[in-house]
Amino acid sequence: MRPIADYGLLGDSRTAALTSSDGSLDWMCVPRFDGEPVFGSLVGGPAAGTFRLGPVEPAPVIDRRYRDHTATLETTWATPHGRLTLTEGMVAEVAGHLLPATLLVRRLSAEGAPAQAQVHFDPRLGERHRSPRVRRHGPDSVCEWGPLAMSLACDTGTALEPGRPTTLTVSPGRPVTFVVTVAHREPVIHVDPARAWALLEADEARWVAWTAQVDDDIPFREAVVRSLLTLRLLTYSPSGAPVAAPTTSLPEQPGGVRNWDYRYAWPRDASIGVAAFLEAGLADEARGFLWWLLHASRLQRPRLPVLLTLDGRLPADERSLRDWPGYAASAPVRVGNGAADQHQLDGYGWVVDAAWVLVRAGHPLYSETWRAIRGFVDRVCERWSEPDAGIWEIRGDAVQHVHSKLMAWLALDRGLRIAQTHHLSGRRRQRWLDARDAIGLDVRQSGYSSALRSYTRSYGSQDLDASLLVLPLIGLEDPRSTRVRGTVDAVRAQLSAGGPLLFRYPPGRDGLPGTEGAFLPCSFWLVQALACTGRRDEALALFEDLLARASPLGLYAEEMDPTTGAYLGNYPQALSHAALVQAALALRHPEPGPAQSTR
Repeated sequence: MRPIADYGLLGDSRTAALTSSDGSLDWMCVPRFDGEPVFGSLVGGPAAGTFRLGPVEPAPVIDRRYRDHTATLETTWATPHGRLTLTEGMVAEVAGHLLPATLLVRRLSAEGAPAQAQVHFDPRLGERHRSPRVRRHGPDSVCEWGPLAMSLACDTGTALEPGRPTTLTVSPGRPVTFVVTVAHREPVIHVDPARAWALLEADEARWVAWTAQVDDDIPFREAVVRSLLTLRLLTYSPSGAPVAAPTTSLPEQPGGVRNWDYRYAWPRDASIGVAAFLEAGLADEARGFLWWLLHASRLQRPRLPVLLTLDGRLPADERSLRDWPGYAASAPVRVGNGAADQHQLDGYGWVVDAAWVLVRAGHPLYSETWRAIRGFVDRVCERWSEPDAGIWEIRGDAVQHVHSKLMAWLALDRGLRIAQTHHLSGRRRQRWLDARDAIGLDVRQSGYSSALRSYTRSYGSQDLDASLLVLPLIGLEDPRSTRVRGTVDAVRAQLSAGGPLLFRYPPGRDGLPGTEGAFLPCSFWLVQALACTGRRDEALALFEDLLARASPLGLYAEEMDPTTGAYLGNYPQALSHAALVQAALALRHPEPGPAQSTR
């Protein structure tokens, strides 16, 4: 079993694939992120399908990297008398051409001497690992499962038989290109391997131009660019929906049951990405999110769902896949997500703050968008005093989470700031002001522990919560106040998992069996909190430590085992990458500006 961090991400902003350092592509859903897996061995075992290209015999990897500022991945192995390199990627830009929506290109090339390589193309569809019906289209192999078809082409003209490993010789100067196309309820489009390679190179040029828009003065710009590119790959381009991760059921505890489906869009997580894109100089992506949210939430407003499908619908009921062994024997493997029906107050704050970030940057809201935001703020006015499930989606009784109250305050405060340049009736403005002030008073009185010198996880609790690290960022209190600094220090001390790592709450106190790892977004929030409370040197040291814990390809999962450093949870995780960007931005501008008056 390959470590999670060993996998690289390939993507086209419609679906994604995970490929390991031995050339095995072990996860890919079609025709989009939340479709059925056609290569699913990552969590389904060998019977769930794989597509391997690499040396026949085990060989050491001597270099593995993304081509600079692109989504194209290169893996190079040492062979007895030379090198064998696998270059692979997916073509994102297919508009305006007769091209399939999914176009995967993989090329083997040799240096120094011919190299023996193995090809194992074994697609299996869905929960029951269905083998395809195979037919030939010239030298191409076409695999069919009813309305779904997948074509494999190879420029050697060799007819490859799905499910049967094949050995071929790759000679220097004569690379071998493999092309996979997918058709769903439409005719199969065959793409010549030479043309497919040219399309991938053209796509690389577009990624280079896109990343060139990222501000030059951001600290640790290369890590930021890789994170922004990852976030873009995880955004479903037909609708603008950002998925939390392209995977399901990578475990938070190996061998345990903490395995969840993250192939959905969380408005909260996506809102954090808005600021990441916008403040890095990528305004179109930030506006695209609000466009998606406006349309996705239209049937639910003013209620803001916890998570939505790529089309803006509520996800299917959570269920477990029969006989799927899971990654590292971590069962069950789940599809759907049971958190969809929860009441989470904090999401409103993140979304309204994202709208404020756009307005502050000079992008006024369209009237319909402002109408939706007003509805969200009104909803907070009505329900802020109720208990909720909290940011971490605890599957138990709702309580009065302090972080949720802070974000309710944020929703009202940012709504009032937007209203300074957008129409709002005087009566509504006063109602928002009264509610904001009431929440501020309530959380200061009931959410703070004098004994701990810190705000707490919930009213009356003596537990802490790493989500409280947003406190110095929102403006409820002076970032340098005793209460704010005390909260940051208490969270850092009591939830420490060693080094820069933090648990999100005290381990074992969430009603589920087992434990989990350190939650990586919280570590980046700690960097932000330290920078914004005037402790930039500490923040910088932590950030550098976190960068050293990235995967070899600069990717991050949701969690990390604090003992072994192994990645845990779904991967790559959009929230971790958005938090990394925001932490870098906090190091560029470590001190928050003065709070803007809303009276």
